[in-house]
Amino acid sequence: MTLGWKLDRTQRENLLAALPPRYERAIADHVTLSVAGTIPPEAVHRAEIVGYVDDAEGVEAYIVSIDGTTGRPDGGTWHLTWSLAEHRTAKESNTAIAALGWTEVSPVPLQLTPALW
Repeated sequence: MTLGWKLDRTQRENLLAALPPRYERAIADHVTLSVAGTIPPEAVHRAEIVGYVDDAEGVEAYIVSIDGTTGRPDGGTWHLTWSLAEHRTAKESNTAIAALGWTEVSPVPLQLTPALW
């Protein structure tokens, strides 16, 4: 199972209207902690969008700060995959961030709920 935090559904719809997806498939669903686990993570005290990356080939993501850091325990970067072209997958957001870095944006608070899926 994957564990992480799901984006509040109402906030998701509002954010998609305010930050229209560039690619065909809007994702904007969750922030992943791990792809292996059986217990949801702890609640976060503060989460916010703080950056943006677009590889111009079908992967768009927003960088997320969780409790003051963008760095995941595995060395990656917290993010929300925002949209994808048909031939791309959500895990490719990690590659785009690692290869291109990200651009800082004005912070946007997020409502995240611990989850397994």
